[in-house]
Amino acid sequence: MTDAVGSLSGRILAVDSGGSGLRIALGRADGAGEALAWSSPVPVGTGGRGIDAHGLLDRVLPAAHELLRKSGSRRCEAVCVGASGMATLGDDLRAVLPDALREELGARRLALASDAVTAYAGALGQRPGVVVAAGTGLVALGTDLTPEGGWRRADGWGHLLGDCGSGAWIGRAGLDAALRAYDGRSGGSHALLARLEAVFGPAPQLPGTLYPRPDRPALLASFAPEVGRCATDDPVAAGILRTAARHIAEAAAAACPPPQAHRAREAALTGGVLRIGKPLLEPLHKELQKQLPEVRTVPAAGDPLAGALHVAAALATDSLTLPADGTLLRVVC
Repeated sequence: MTDAVGSLSGRILAVDSGGSGLRIALGRADGAGEALAWSSPVPVGTGGRGIDAHGLLDRVLPAAHELLRKSGSRRCEAVCVGASGMATLGDDLRAVLPDALREELGARRLALASDAVTAYAGALGQRPGVVVAAGTGLVALGTDLTPEGGWRRADGWGHLLGDCGSGAWIGRAGLDAALRAYDGRSGGSHALLARLEAVFGPAPQLPGTLYPRPDRPALLASFAPEVGRCATDDPVAAGILRTAARHIAEAAAAACPPPQAHRAREAALTGGVLRIGKPLLEPLHKELQKQLPEVRTVPAAGDPLAGALHVAAALATDSLTLPADGTLLRVVC
């Protein structure tokens, strides 16, 4: 084995930075063996230049060096950093990371990717289609793998302007229905009101609990499972999930690349919202069949960390075909 660039047995590093924390994996470019992993539930902070590059490095580099030591390697061939907010908050990462990762890890090939791109790579690898990442927020990303087609994105506008069908959207809709029942307005759900009071306390206190919180989207999303639990017996909760399913399928349809001769397109879904299960998944699969009748829905092969490993391996073996656009996916060699 050697650590030379291009070696199939060389080490590759994947970083997944998001709202739920920071994860790192060290694997081999050929995918052999089990990747070594490290994780922290504390997310990387943001500052005036967006995501704090030095704060990320202060945590990633010691962990990476320790994983390299355990693997018996001295350097990495390629690194992929996937980060939530890379497209809009990644200026500091793009300015600082390339030189730092070259110097500290010996990496000559680097990819800086949106977490939507690593979600895509984790779910579909390098096959044409569309992936919807539905967690606290929601974004759909599609590509036909051609430079001309690039990436097609839908939603991902945040909980105030979009993310329709996301955990935050479902949770907010459920809380709205609960408060309607409390007021006696139409469209209310007494079942959801009971769950609101069980989770958050008296309904009149909810605004004071919710509005000052900096993690409002996550707090809203925490109520989404309650909507799922009520949906079996409560028509209002079931209707919320049917509407969420339609929104998710609409995002997939908007981001899906147009058909090409002799090239099948696939759709995959990933993210925590899917854990709601049957009350959401049944209407969602019906909506996908309705809105994308010629696209095959497949299970996601892996998560965003697996996607970052996939991108790093493709860099190390000169086989990356995902579109590099400088924003959603920037490649530095």
